[in-house]
Amino acid sequence: MPLNYMPGFGNDFETETLPGALPQGMNSPQRCAYGLYAEQLSGSPFTAPRGTNERSWLYRIRPSVKHKGRFAAEEFPHWKTAPHPDEHSLALGQLRWDPVPIPTEKTNFIQGIRTMTTAGDALGQSGMASHIYLVNDDMVDDYFFNADGEMLVVPESGSLSIFTEMGIMEIEPSEIALIPRGMMFKVARLAGTTEARGYICENYGAKFTLPDRGPIGANCLANPRDFKTPVAAYEDKETPCRVHVKWCGRFHVTEIGHSPLDVVAWHGNYAPYKYDLRTFSPVGAILFDHPDPSIFTVMTAPSGEDGTANVDFVIFPPRWLVAENTFRPPWYHRNIMSEFMGLIYGQYDAKEKGFVPGGMSLHNLMLPHGPDAAGFYKASTVPLGPVKLDHTMAFMFETRFPQQLTKYAAELDTLQDDYVDCWDGLDRRFDGTKEGLWNLTNGEKR
Repeated sequence: MPLNYMPGFGNDFETETLPGALPQGMNSPQRCAYGLYAEQLSGSPFTAPRGTNERSWLYRIRPSVKHKGRFAAEEFPHWKTAPHPDEHSLALGQLRWDPVPIPTEKTNFIQGIRTMTTAGDALGQSGMASHIYLVNDDMVDDYFFNADGEMLVVPESGSLSIFTEMGIMEIEPSEIALIPRGMMFKVARLAGTTEARGYICENYGAKFTLPDRGPIGANCLANPRDFKTPVAAYEDKETPCRVHVKWCGRFHVTEIGHSPLDVVAWHGNYAPYKYDLRTFSPVGAILFDHPDPSIFTVMTAPSGEDGTANVDFVIFPPRWLVAENTFRPPWYHRNIMSEFMGLIYGQYDAKEKGFVPGGMSLHNLMLPHGPDAAGFYKASTVPLGPVKLDHTMAFMFETRFPQQLTKYAAELDTLQDDYVDCWDGLDRRFDGTKEGLWNLTNGEKR
């Protein structure tokens, strides 16, 4: 049966699974209906301005103090948090990886998280981490919440069900899901999915929001109505369960005798949501030149500096290319921001080969990057009629902070040792005369 969702970004929602479970006209009655407990979950300080104040009231079978007992330390050795020590000897450079294989041993969502980069400082609530996830098993009696940051989940293969305290979301490749900081959840594979792989942005800083459109106006890019928040759903299960917690970069586990996903009704604006990237309405150059990639920003997590994001989530979706007399792929550039990029499906227009679905690249701040030689030659000589760039979806986690490579990422077998060779062939063609045109297909002067 299809799940139900409520549309809108940052809305104040209300939803209940049993009639009358949600109090009306007040938040904390003396006695809640059905013997439920009232509890507030705050995602911002109490005194945050109205536009950024986030909280939801939950009406649950047990208060969350009963969903946690005595904690014991545990390890998820591949999940790292900023700042982490430099544990590898790989030199600075532009980096790219082929897809990472799914493990053969049983691996659920939280066991399958592998950190590629970290940036900033989780204790100072700034920066982010880029992860991949590798899944071939479900979280059945295991539950998790992350006190260090919100988690943006980007599937590349396989479909997932994410059961949160406030409802269930199902996502497939080309969709994303956002799990707020501190929210309990578990993840399972959907029917037909044996293995799943994808990417995660763990945002330590201010929450993701929609970017200001400026001169674009009120429409296009990611429209608020296309974000979907799940309706209330609960799990009434009285069996042994484990709750795992990530807190200040360390992991802890506690044993309880019931499911913590027991919210029967809730109202508020601190909630999970999903978004279909195929509903993104791109805008771009309709006469000449290639716009800055910021025009493809889906969501942004602001920093304390105007116009400089803690994290931007950017996509490169299907779109028409129509610019005249223009080199249409992204231009060569160096950037104060650091870019972790992944490919969900298709081909990225700036790379002719080597960047495949499930793969990743890292271009850290001020390291030059841009089209490979084959892509440059093709874009410099192709006839410039209108072209539909179709069947492609790439994304980027872009941050103001340097992204520090983990030992796991530095030593992956899928790291492409020859990535920098993709720019071989971008040879000197200057001869000092305006008429010194070159045949870019073979490098001979015309």
